[in-house]
Amino acid sequence: MDRIETDLCIIGAGSGGLSLAAGAVQMGARVVLIEGGEMGGDCLNYGCVPSKALISAGKRAQAMRSGHRFGVAPVDPQVDFEAAIDHVRSAIETIAPHDSQERFEGLGVHVIRDWARFTGPDEVVAGDTRIRARRFVVATGSRPFVPPIAGLDEVPFLTNETLFEQRTRPDHLLILGAGPIGLEMAQAHHRLGCEVTVLEAMSALGTEDPEMAAVVLARLREEGIEIRENCAAEAVQAVDGGIVLETASGRISGSHLLVATGRSPNLERLDLESAGVEYTRRGVTVDDALRSSNRRIYAIGDAAAGQMNFTHVAGYHAGVLARSLLFGLPAKAQDAHIPRAIYTDPELAQVGLTEAQAQARYGARLEVVRFAYAESDRAIAEGATEGLIKVMIHRGRPVGVSIAGAQAGEMIAPWALMIANGLKMKAMANTVLPYPTLAEIGKRAAGAYFSPQLFGSETVKRLVRFVQRRIP
Repeated sequence: MDRIETDLCIIGAGSGGLSLAAGAVQMGARVVLIEGGEMGGDCLNYGCVPSKALISAGKRAQAMRSGHRFGVAPVDPQVDFEAAIDHVRSAIETIAPHDSQERFEGLGVHVIRDWARFTGPDEVVAGDTRIRARRFVVATGSRPFVPPIAGLDEVPFLTNETLFEQRTRPDHLLILGAGPIGLEMAQAHHRLGCEVTVLEAMSALGTEDPEMAAVVLARLREEGIEIRENCAAEAVQAVDGGIVLETASGRISGSHLLVATGRSPNLERLDLESAGVEYTRRGVTVDDALRSSNRRIYAIGDAAAGQMNFTHVAGYHAGVLARSLLFGLPAKAQDAHIPRAIYTDPELAQVGLTEAQAQARYGARLEVVRFAYAESDRAIAEGATEGLIKVMIHRGRPVGVSIAGAQAGEMIAPWALMIANGLKMKAMANTVLPYPTLAEIGKRAAGAYFSPQLFGSETVKRLVRFVQRRIP
């Protein structure tokens, strides 16, 4: 068996593992990167990239149906579902070289393509290689959570890991779970010609601000997607080449089933007990510095318990560890400044606290300002007037921002910058933006915050009158 001694051993070549490996090796560390599956991890191969590619195809189809208000005769698009999946594959293949084994070996990373397991507190085995390292990072990501529903293990079903291999358009797609993945794929498939029914055991988009979620759900239902809330699947069975779900309110039939009920960390192969690493079903137990119960071993991204499960969070964690592991500087992971987005149409984006969270924390000291898309000149010109921005403010600083509407994922960016850097609302109010842009909606929200102070203040009015009387 081959033996390697190294500074840093990273297990998992997804977003976080790749970012840390690239940074560490280029700054002089010896790095071993172990990956038993696909380079690029879930995001490239089964998640962010393919889902957004399919969403893009659906948008093109929907544009053909909805041109009447712009003077363009609507037509029913002729959808080639197989070609749409080819677009998905093309997007993956275009990005894949950036995440490839060849690229990282070219950077100087020792890449091992096999599954890793710990054999002690400072050692792992991967295939025929034993690796000892000063520090280990578990970056193994997550997989779809499959709920314990009677009969589910006896029927064919899809997850995000198999969905994009489906080259034949489903006639009627049943989706378990009305979270981001479930609803993004519901809208994309419906726009590409599928009948879609979504079942949610609780509330659709239940972790989001209800006012914002309502904007998204209203559009999806308007487009013809059936979303059943408080409707848990109690049993599943295959019938005549299709799928039947048993619920408390009756039977629901479809041709295909997508399970989108959450994520589970990929830890089962690692034999963490041998390394003295504590973990739960939510991931490796880590402190604010992302260190586990074994001081040599860290966990990032979806593999770390209590963290937000997003690709960009794994990348952020890689930066935190680069600071501490490579330079020996104190660094802690925080989440108050981490944005997230749901890529339905309209989109939903959030950074910081929701209104309910901010109200619970700050009470009467909280100020909330809103500005509607319908008051934006660019939104009116684009025919995209659904939605609003809502800013939660404490002592002049934004502590949370919610946006539901067109390009919300792009529009959250300056607010993420403000919250990350502790900027006050005047920073947004003082910013000059090109006209007309949707970005002005954020600036107008800042203006709405200052308007009462400027236009409703008798002190200001008296001052202005005083100055005016003395100007020659």
